[in-house]
Amino acid sequence: MSLPKRYTKFKEDYSEAAQAYETMGEAVHKAGPLDDKTRALIKLAISTGSRMEGAVHSHTRKALDAGLTPEEIRHAVLLALPTIGLPSTMAALSWVDDILDDNVQA
Repeated sequence: MSLPKRYTKFKEDYSEAAQAYETMGEAVHKAGPLDDKTRALIKLAISTGSRMEGAVHSHTRKALDAGLTPEEIRHAVLLALPTIGLPSTMAALSWVDDILDDNVQA
């Protein structure tokens, strides 16, 4: 999986901060009993609820890498509908499809 250009530049410009960020991410993933797929779905759901397009893109890629199917990924986003509403859910589904559509074409 290639990193987004913005994050690559962040790593180049602020390598020490980027390393600290990555180390923290690894630590929180190892801090509990959840498996890779469950953690991927939770991170996707948080990104969806926060309306963070880049994070939805990133966590969709990570969900695929964790072995989740497109149907499982879309279902995780669809579950947000009663809580965050139709417009926000439609936006998040379109962001997921950005990645899933690219993945099919690759």
